[in-house]
Amino acid sequence: MSDAVTRIRALPIWRGAVQPEPLKGGLSNESYTVEDAGRKSVVRLGHDYPFHHVFRARELMTARAAAAAGFAPAVLHAEPGLMVSAFVEGVTYGEAEVRDNLERLAGFVRRFHEAMPAHVTGAGFLFWPFHVVRDYARTLEAGGSRFGPRLGEFVALAEALEGEQVPLPIRFGHNDLLPANFIDDGSRLWLVDFEYAGFSTAMFDLAGIASNAGFDAGQDQRLLTAYFGAPPGPELIRAHSAMKCASLLREAMWSMVSELHLSAPGVDYEAYTAENLDRLAEALDHHRTRHGKA
Repeated sequence: MSDAVTRIRALPIWRGAVQPEPLKGGLSNESYTVEDAGRKSVVRLGHDYPFHHVFRARELMTARAAAAAGFAPAVLHAEPGLMVSAFVEGVTYGEAEVRDNLERLAGFVRRFHEAMPAHVTGAGFLFWPFHVVRDYARTLEAGGSRFGPRLGEFVALAEALEGEQVPLPIRFGHNDLLPANFIDDGSRLWLVDFEYAGFSTAMFDLAGIASNAGFDAGQDQRLLTAYFGAPPGPELIRAHSAMKCASLLREAMWSMVSELHLSAPGVDYEAYTAENLDRLAEALDHHRTRHGKA
């Protein structure tokens, strides 16, 4: 029996004996489902990851705030390194579901951006993807990453993409909108996993939705129109295209850092790095063809 299962079984919230079942799909955390007295829960275990700017106290605060605002399942129990949330019965999205629900997701994410500041507490955390890339480069250099010779290239690219952004209001973003973080219960959407949530630009969440689901130019236009309530102008389209590249660069460098510091069951970080670098190359080619070199 693993230490995690032993710890979960000993939690004081259960009414009877429980048998935790591994929940697959996470890239960095260990999660289990637990059925107890007719109720199903998700137990999520994870330490602070300073190299990823992840701190569990802030994640817990955000999960509770998102539940209070009506976007996330209720937090049932928490202690250092562990959080128990209500299980949502529904369809976990993949890329196809994101593409099929594009306008619905745009409205959902906009409501999240606008509603969350009234519920979050404590010191404000700022997520700026270009700072994240620069800091990842420092972490990778210090750790002797196999990508050491390319770090200057990555930082220069981030700075060029940052220069193509347009001023937008500060919003409270999720900042990790992989398809699997959306759940559809048949009547409404839910959002999970708040490790990177914080004050940010809406453009990063919009780029994350698009880049992680392989949107084409027409789908990008529909997403921006649905979110902003009007067809986007050329500057906004260019900024979004650049941020899609930045989103993929950040995800690739997240995986490079994870190669050095993480080990999750069944996760091949080197393959995930390669996948995101391939996606980045494709996105950059599209961006430069349409908008000029970043």
